[in-house]
Amino acid sequence: MARRWNGTDGCLQSASGPAGREHRSWGHPWVGLLLKVVVAHGAAGAPPEPGDAALRIVRPVERAVVQRHVRAEGAVPVEVSAALPAAGAIEARVALAADAPWHSLTREGETFSGLLTAPAGGWHRLEVRSVVDGVVMGMATVEKVGVGEVFVVAGQSNSANHGEERLAPATDRVVCLDPEGVWRVAADPQPGASGDGGSFLPALGDRLEAEFNVPIGLVACGIGATSVREWLPEGSRFPAPPTLTARVRTAAGGGFESDGAAFAMLVGRMRQLEPTGFRGVLWHQGESDANQQDPSRTLPGPLYEAMLGRVIRATRADLGREVSWFVARATYHVPGDESSTDIRVAQAAVCRDGLALPGPDTDALKGPLRDSGGRGVHFSGAGQRRHAEAWFAAIAPWLEARLSTP
Repeated sequence: MARRWNGTDGCLQSASGPAGREHRSWGHPWVGLLLKVVVAHGAAGAPPEPGDAALRIVRPVERAVVQRHVRAEGAVPVEVSAALPAAGAIEARVALAADAPWHSLTREGETFSGLLTAPAGGWHRLEVRSVVDGVVMGMATVEKVGVGEVFVVAGQSNSANHGEERLAPATDRVVCLDPEGVWRVAADPQPGASGDGGSFLPALGDRLEAEFNVPIGLVACGIGATSVREWLPEGSRFPAPPTLTARVRTAAGGGFESDGAAFAMLVGRMRQLEPTGFRGVLWHQGESDANQQDPSRTLPGPLYEAMLGRVIRATRADLGREVSWFVARATYHVPGDESSTDIRVAQAAVCRDGLALPGPDTDALKGPLRDSGGRGVHFSGAGQRRHAEAWFAAIAPWLEARLSTP
């Protein structure tokens, strides 16, 4: 059936043709941006000989996971750049069976594009072929394409690779996306985040994969020691700088402002997942705004609430659609400095006001769940696993309710 985007959570809506007859449509105005296959042939203008056309599939790449739009299925974007004669066509299919149907992609010059409906789960095999005057000239495949759940993870060090133990998922259906667009099994350290240690992402991916029986895609964007001030869009002003100032600058007329680098990176990583999008953002940050040694660098709770709200709204405005955010309560430093009521109230307020959903309370993860024998701010291996369980407990009921909604 034809699909159109409803603008929320990367979901698709069905459409029917005349007299209720369902049809497939590949002619969406943005579809030409989706998948590229290059077809090489002989002399310019000469039709290719059978078998001499080499296809290179650029998107989807191996192990790519696309966000499903309902429990049972999703849409795999396909884009093909092909130097074919006027009579040539590119066809694609998700090869669920030997007799799976082929679908012609829409042509715009040398670009062929479309969306292939595929069942949630996988891995699935994607096949692409070039056809000229009814003759198959070449074929290419992507062996593993998944339709499942995709999450973006952002914040500071405990959202990144600063844990004590490098973890690896138990299944190859838990994957991560790097900044260059390559998907791989999500073993620590996670590409695109700071640090070179461990994270909670592999353990969380395993729990989600086991619970929902679909591939899980993770996009890590965390930057260690960052204040929420550093995540604001470029030019956003504030009266006092954070403790570390690499991503802020003095503002004209006084005060300080964000240079926008972290925000631009975050939105850029989100855009890697278009047009099918992702399920939500997992935000774990607050430690670098709470209880700073220089009190002038501590961020008052009301300002934290306003700034995090601005980050969330700005990502939605930039993407042009709603994006679900989960916000953890995270202010713990070391034993004796275990929480900031001011920042915790602000984090809870963002959720209470409906701007975000409540994530886990990770200030409660103490003692041997922290690194350096319980003396550190980062999580031990046991803490990383407990951190993952806490995120799963926050996400899973909400996700099940989303999937159960028509």
